Amino acid sequence: MEKKALAAAAVTVLLWASAFVSIRSAGAEYSPGALALGRLLAGSLVLAVIWLARGGGVPPRAAWPGILGSGLLWFGLYMVALNWGEQLVDAGTAAMVVNIGPIVVALLGGWLLKEGFPRALLAGLAVSFAGAAVVGVSMSDGAGASEGGGASLAGVLLCLLAAISYGIGVVFQKPALGHASALQVTTFGCFVGTAACLPFAGQLVEEVSTASVGATANVIYLGVFPTALAFTTWAYALARTTAGKMGATTYLVPAIVVLMSWVALGEVPGWLTLLGGLLCLAGVGVSRSKPKRSTSQSVS
Repeated sequence: MEKKALAAAAVTVLLWASAFVSIRSAGAEYSPGALALGRLLAGSLVLAVIWLARGGGVPPRAAWPGILGSGLLWFGLYMVALNWGEQLVDAGTAAMVVNIGPIVVALLGGWLLKEGFPRALLAGLAVSFAGAAVVGVSMSDGAGASEGGGASLAGVLLCLLAAISYGIGVVFQKPALGHASALQVTTFGCFVGTAACLPFAGQLVEEVSTASVGATANVIYLGVFPTALAFTTWAYALARTTAGKMGATTYLVPAIVVLMSWVALGEVPGWLTLLGGLLCLAGVGVSRSKPKRSTSQSVS
């Protein structure tokens, strides 16, 4: 991956990690659908201004199947399911479960996008998934604290739905980037997701009038940074590498979420959590390693 694409991926990972903390905070005053719509409206506004200022143009017809698919699944269903899930489990557990998504990305990318299944990628996925699982186990005592074990299970299932939606959405998005720019794909995908969440408009109007300034500021932050900026940097990097490798980089998110929770909420991670974070980092490194070339042929 070129240096600019790597930097774009790093921005995405950091901002998406911060989103888990912001969602957890805003979710105390906003319902899942209203939070998703508010976030998408803020993101759509910022993206529309940038798109118009740069004369982005309308994506060609060939890009629309991918834009519609990613918009409905990733910008729409993913955000509602994640918001709902984070009302039932803590941010760290949500991040761990959602990071099953890269496995969906790698498997579908290898099959449908013909990216193949390099051994380094599969090994890295396995190591990082083990690390994400360790992070989840280490934080399990705090999961579902709002309503007990049943709610915790429901929250995990909702986060799993978000992970699957995210994984399929990425596979929809990748071909679209072959026909349209990262800005076009992100902007119109966000528009599609916003339209899909319009049924929650009544809830949003009602909740904005009663929510605190801090909660509303979190909603706006989610729209401007983890949505408008981070989804654009993601699309930029995705257009320059495989879906499988980009998916693997998001395994860094749970470890960063734990660190952010530590700094923002005063939650000190235990040694098991730190071990899981290191495994996540190690797995990403393994997945990005290049195969050795033999004198007779290269390994793809």
